[in-house]
Amino acid sequence: MAIEIERKFLVTSDAFKKEASKSYIIKQGFLNSHKERTVRVRLKKDKGYLTIKGKSTANGLSRFEWEKEISQAEAKALFELCEKGIIDKMRYEVKLDMHTFEIDEFFGDNDGLIIAEVELNSEDERFKKPKWLGEEVTGNIKYYNSQLSKTPYKNWN
Repeated sequence: MAIEIERKFLVTSDAFKKEASKSYIIKQGFLNSHKERTVRVRLKKDKGYLTIKGKSTANGLSRFEWEKEISQAEAKALFELCEKGIIDKMRYEVKLDMHTFEIDEFFGDNDGLIIAEVELNSEDERFKKPKWLGEEVTGNIKYYNSQLSKTPYKNWN
């Protein structure tokens, strides 16, 4: 159990792909996508994860997060219980100084959306911004995966 502190940004180009040290497919669904809490099931590589996230702080930077590794079979079984709107994405990891940026390139109903996140140790921690980092969308709930599953990018005006 921990408090997750992260900032989210739109990505302006695919230059991050050349800088990535890792990339892998993620599939995730939501057992609960209530604004006060979300319960997510995720398949990443050959492992499953069950994650509970609390409500974000007013500035959108921090929230409670609990995650437990589960088997691939358990994750696949839990997908049967998920709300409508499964998220499929490729995640890239880019290390820059002391931070790792996780960049998600979405597929399916969210195709065309690319979001970068950086986890921090404190809300006021400074970090170097790569050239491909665009507009900050921290705290904008329409960019939360739980909301993208309900109102996908293809349906935005």
